[in-house]
Amino acid sequence: MKRLFPVLGLTAVLVLSAALALAQGQARATAKLELKGQAVSVEYGQPSLKGRTVEQLIGQLKPGDVWRLGSNKSTTFKTGLDLAFSGVTVPKGEYSLWARKESDGGWKLVFNKQHGQWGTQHDAAQDLAAAPLTETKADKSAEQVTISLEKDGAGGLISIQWGEMLLSAKFAAK
Repeated sequence: MKRLFPVLGLTAVLVLSAALALAQGQARATAKLELKGQAVSVEYGQPSLKGRTVEQLIGQLKPGDVWRLGSNKSTTFKTGLDLAFSGVTVPKGEYSLWARKESDGGWKLVFNKQHGQWGTQHDAAQDLAAAPLTETKADKSAEQVTISLEKDGAGGLISIQWGEMLLSAKFAAK
């Protein structure tokens, strides 16, 4: 009987872990880019529209509000080198990534020193930098949030798409 309790305990932990993973529902995705021999990556949850519109889901954001750019755990941005986004420097390191609605209706990409927290736990006091995002309409609608990193000349381009909304920013190695 004494041998049975550790086995039951381990089984319960494994079942609970699997149940929690399934309960989160959305898959996690990763975008990667190599720049000057160093890795740049974004890891994020992929919520789906499920018949809704982006306007219904994030259209109620007011100036100063942030969107977590995914689902569940916060979106994580890692860079092995210092980057410049429109004159805004992001030092090499690991950050949570957010999009902040601006008073002019535009968006800024926010790099926050906290990372790994639940995606609704944004502490603005930990914001390191905010770079402008360009909003355009995508050619084709994306059911799930999709973040991509691509080479752009000597630098890179980050793109965030959901539905027909496409946000992007160019960056360069410093």
